[in-house]
Amino acid sequence: MGLSSGLGSIRAVLRQRSYAWYISGSSVALVGIWAQRTTVSWLAWSLTESFFWLSFIVVADLLPAVLLGPFAGVIADRVNRQKMMFNTQALGMIQAFVLAGLAFMDWLTYWWLFVLTLLVGIVWAFNTAARLSLVPNLVEHHEVPSAVALDSVMFNVARFLGPTIAGFLFATLGPGVSFLINGITFSLFLYCLLHSKMIRDERGKRVGFSMVEQLRDGLNYAIRHKGIGPILLVVVAVAIGIKPVLDLLSGITETIFQGGALEFGWLMSSTAVGAVIAAFWLAQRGSFERLTWIVLTAGLLSGILASLALSMIDWYPIGLVAGFFLGGAIVIAGTGTQTLMQNAVDGAYRGRVMSLYGMIFRGGPAFGAIVIGGLAEKMGIGNALSAGSGLCIFVFIWVFTRRHEMAKALETSKKS
Repeated sequence: MGLSSGLGSIRAVLRQRSYAWYISGSSVALVGIWAQRTTVSWLAWSLTESFFWLSFIVVADLLPAVLLGPFAGVIADRVNRQKMMFNTQALGMIQAFVLAGLAFMDWLTYWWLFVLTLLVGIVWAFNTAARLSLVPNLVEHHEVPSAVALDSVMFNVARFLGPTIAGFLFATLGPGVSFLINGITFSLFLYCLLHSKMIRDERGKRVGFSMVEQLRDGLNYAIRHKGIGPILLVVVAVAIGIKPVLDLLSGITETIFQGGALEFGWLMSSTAVGAVIAAFWLAQRGSFERLTWIVLTAGLLSGILASLALSMIDWYPIGLVAGFFLGGAIVIAGTGTQTLMQNAVDGAYRGRVMSLYGMIFRGGPAFGAIVIGGLAEKMGIGNALSAGSGLCIFVFIWVFTRRHEMAKALETSKKS
């Protein structure tokens, strides 16, 4: 596919009015979210200077996705997904304003940070289920690859801008400004959501079925699917073995590269640049064809190599290069698997199946971060990162032998 035809895929999806409103508001809000996440991470490290306590902030943000994500998926298959998205974004806005108020009054301690991060983590468990199942309802099915990947482009552009802005604000004006900006951007996203409407409603019948029964039904569907089941193992490997590296970069910056807040911001930004380029390439590609192979090789394998480079080389420029490839690998693996699952899943199961993806991709790093963080305290961060890469190597070898069967199940469209 040429660049001009690829850009045509992006233009086509942006002509979908509801998606255009959604992506506009989401793009603004994501800058605020990443500014806040970077600020929270660096503030937690500044208050404790411990990988162990830093990892607990990551757990507070991500663990609720593991505990509540599957039930959130059931709800997403029962209710209006757009309204669910609106309500969870409103709660996130309130949390940001509370953090800003505490920071401005100099009342923000580690434990306030932990509790408020835990609360918003609970909210995001439901938000993730709503968002992952909402986007395909805003566009025609053949535009889902571009819509999902463009959503990832905006996510990772924000991941570049947010940390850069946060690093500057933290050093000059303090953490409260980042939290305030996040609250304001949330309010803008809420306005855009009011102008966005779903073009299809996939709510399934629920008469006679309890939430637990629907949850079990969705889990069985995902496990038995010849493509979705194995590709979820890729998500597990990336979420536990590779993605936690991003959450521990503040400590990695200081201990491996002897840097401060500014270097941390640039390292985060380098991962975001790689992620943006990878996501843009997927968006302009606009196709399911050969995506399984791309996820397994370019995504999972390059993520392993980048993680190992960060753990073995202490020269900061190399760290920036490794961060670039790490960011690209995580996007190709994460966005690619999400796109394949969106294509293969039955619409009535979308909320439950995609909540499994969200549960693993958001909650897995919580487990990985606390394990890697704990190992780092005892054996050094380099050895801890190498252990995570070892898990990914094992999964890579197993799934690569099943790539043809997986591709057939995932890349063949189930929609008309």
